[in-house]
Amino acid sequence: MDLTISTFINDFNIFLFIFLALMYSYQIVYIFVAFKAKKNNMQDMKIVHPRKYAVIIAARNEELVIEKLIKSIKNQKYPQGLIDIFVVADNCTDNTARVAGEAGAIVRERINKTQIGKGYALDFMLKIIQKEYSSRNYEGYFIFDADNLLDENYLLEMNKTFNQGYRIITGYRNSKNYDQNWISAGYGLWFLHEAEFLNLPRMFLHSSCAISGTGFLVHADLIKKNGGWIHHLLTEDIEFSVSNIINGEKIGYCRSAMFYDEQPVTFNQSWHQRLRWAKGFYQVFAKYGWELIKGFLHGKRNKFSCYDMTMTIMPVMLVSVMSIMVNVLFYLAGLFETNYGKVTFYAITMTLLKSFGWNYSVLFIRGLITTLTEWKKIHCSGWKKILYTLTFPLFMITYIPISVVALFKNVEWKPITHTVAKSIDDFRFDNDIT
Repeated sequence: MDLTISTFINDFNIFLFIFLALMYSYQIVYIFVAFKAKKNNMQDMKIVHPRKYAVIIAARNEELVIEKLIKSIKNQKYPQGLIDIFVVADNCTDNTARVAGEAGAIVRERINKTQIGKGYALDFMLKIIQKEYSSRNYEGYFIFDADNLLDENYLLEMNKTFNQGYRIITGYRNSKNYDQNWISAGYGLWFLHEAEFLNLPRMFLHSSCAISGTGFLVHADLIKKNGGWIHHLLTEDIEFSVSNIINGEKIGYCRSAMFYDEQPVTFNQSWHQRLRWAKGFYQVFAKYGWELIKGFLHGKRNKFSCYDMTMTIMPVMLVSVMSIMVNVLFYLAGLFETNYGKVTFYAITMTLLKSFGWNYSVLFIRGLITTLTEWKKIHCSGWKKILYTLTFPLFMITYIPISVVALFKNVEWKPITHTVAKSIDDFRFDNDIT
């Protein structure tokens, strides 16, 4: 291969590595900050300034699991007179509404085949609460998916953080079915990493955290200000986070408020869910990217949080794809310019292997650190924890083809069937925050 081409490729790879390393270097700092923050494990179990909350659950064909969630809410170590549970049975064709009503929830059914998605269901229920239950004067709204389960101290702990002045709060997201296979474990491990090595250091540094899907609390004033739930992109959670951060809101994290949810177990389910997430991130970046950039360049509030969210929603997987493509194209060009086809093929192979190796190593280290620090909270046998730490990078690397497909494919929201009908009693093990 021509020396000039080879030199160019090596320089290009070094430049790209340094560029990405600098952009995401703050997340390395986060790891060290997280270890410092974890040393504070003081827990005060007193109920201070109890507030009145509405719990909203958006459910679509969730008759198998929704009763368990409602039961875990009713078993909270928090005054039950201050909690009302609302379930919106959204386009259901099963007995979700009946099961939820019998379990003690206030249920409304919604049928709408054009406005499909969790955001529309939440807005539907919020408007009903505003119209029919305004006299109850809820100070905040908890948002859950029907497959969630709550640790008995969840509401108590979230209430403490709410009393610190945070108007949006997320909790510690654990997995109901971590031990099922490498796919469910991949999700579970990432959400643990997100909680303890992204949100925890953000909270410790007084930066803004981010909402991830489910298990969060929103102040009633924010909902009232917006006139309901106004976020309807494919990833309404990250849109909600980004929009509020741009507007100067700091999102809190309560690591002592643990909840569980169910993860997909088939690659087909996982592919479609993450395809929606990837497309949703593109949508959020297209809609809010410029505002985020202006926020960290010229903003007066949440400057670093705007940068953090920019890095979070930036399609970095596409950068990896483009890097591989550039390497392969130049090596193929070298194949036509020289008589060293075998050397070129070897160079292409080594480039791809090096790229895979770097990605695997970085992801493995992140997964290993998370597995070791959260070991007691992962509901799984020891040998599976080790095995799924090894497969975690493979799970994350599959985002690369997903990110490419999401660029060109029209993606719509589709429900995922939940079948893990466990109760919170199935997770009675050492949940002490370490």
